[in-house]
Amino acid sequence: MKDVSVKIGKQEWLEIALAIAVLIAATIIPSKIALISTAVFFALFAFFKPFQSLVILIPYVIFRSFFIELNPGMKLIGDLITFVVLARLLLVNIKNFKAFFYFKKFEIAFFLFLILGAIIGYINGVSLGAIVFQVRTFLIMYLLYYVLSRSKLPANFFVKLAWITLFSGIILFVQGIVEKLSMRMLWMPEVWTQKVLSSTNFVRIYGLLNNPNSLALVMFFAICATVFLRFVYKDGQYKYVFFLSQVAFTGMLLLTLSRGAWIASITFVIFFMLLARNWKMLKNIVITTVLAIIVVYLPTNFGVQYLQSIGVENSVAPDDIGGGISNRFAETINEDNLALMNESGRVFYIKKGFEVLKDYPIAGAGFGTFGGSATLSYDSPIYEKYNIRSDIYGGKNFYSDNQYIQVIAETGAVGVLLFAGFLLLMVWMFWKERSAAFGQYMFALWFATGVCGFFYNIWELKVYTMFFFMIFAIFASNRHLYPMLELNEDEE
Repeated sequence: MKDVSVKIGKQEWLEIALAIAVLIAATIIPSKIALISTAVFFALFAFFKPFQSLVILIPYVIFRSFFIELNPGMKLIGDLITFVVLARLLLVNIKNFKAFFYFKKFEIAFFLFLILGAIIGYINGVSLGAIVFQVRTFLIMYLLYYVLSRSKLPANFFVKLAWITLFSGIILFVQGIVEKLSMRMLWMPEVWTQKVLSSTNFVRIYGLLNNPNSLALVMFFAICATVFLRFVYKDGQYKYVFFLSQVAFTGMLLLTLSRGAWIASITFVIFFMLLARNWKMLKNIVITTVLAIIVVYLPTNFGVQYLQSIGVENSVAPDDIGGGISNRFAETINEDNLALMNESGRVFYIKKGFEVLKDYPIAGAGFGTFGGSATLSYDSPIYEKYNIRSDIYGGKNFYSDNQYIQVIAETGAVGVLLFAGFLLLMVWMFWKERSAAFGQYMFALWFATGVCGFFYNIWELKVYTMFFFMIFAIFASNRHLYPMLELNEDEE
């Protein structure tokens, strides 16, 4: 990759440390004070130090569930940083305003998809608030791409993002191991420790994201960040830190028991190797995985069994909390589990999605009607008609846990074509750069993301799309795919 610097100044680290200290301090002050004080601080920080504030977005978004659990007044920090940095970009380059409207074809397909879903949803009785909520969910992390892809990035920006991801990963690893060994009794908010989980889920590590699948996906990007740092530092300085971190993060990825993330990770490795044919890296991945099983996964599970044997237990734990990788995949084809999926789980909602498509074949039922982020907070006008209920999420609220069935149900044939255009026009950009390592990475990441879409509403998952769009934006900026704009001349 061109124009990468590993040099990060002391002042830059101090600025990052200050912002993180503000985040930590905000968790212990009254909610209203936290809301006002963090809004003022991060608005100023984002305006005067835009690149630094975007670095801070990584730990904020990763730990957002934890922060909000401690103090609801912290929930708007991410949006605030994003919009202030966007405003800064537009203000600094106002004389070159025509460049603001330069879009690639995949972006145009994306915008048309959003417009279609919004209009059809409104026509079919979805509230304006729900539509805005859904559009914002799809759009908010794209704005990071918009800003960074058109900006002249500091040479050390990618390295800073990788370091802060690595540090975040270390915190998640340590907390996750404590959570597992304590059987969800230590180093978590009390309300999380008291949450009643099934035996299937109790054995999984939820982490400070309060979601094992999200934790697994963050671990995937933490592994990628570690491999990238090993590359830019030429496996010299910090090589033992990077190697141990890679083993730890791989072990944590395994301990989440997240089948979707495992399959996506394997997909990434396969497609990357098909293009890169970097057998040394493949050897490294295999060795790392084997070590992760030996020194992280197995000892942690044995530790839990030992603590159980000496009488350590959790009052809200199920009677049977055993389970591991083999059990996790066995559950996939278990008759009882398949029956449950068919009655109220993923298979049930796929069937319901096609029922909706049958009635709304051209443009779907619209945003806010089926299994998206908006339907978790707002009622859908069509759920009663289709007798949709969920034992998992309670009442009418559920995630489709499949991005594609949501697109099919909410936007119909036209939406499917637009969404396919968004994805395929994007991957074509990566394919054209397949001779370069960065292009190979993006190509493989695109396929991994596509696989994730079968298991999660992946394009609505902020912690994933943050990483995806930031990395994609660095790829675009590095190749000057847009007219280059100034964001902050003072930051280096």
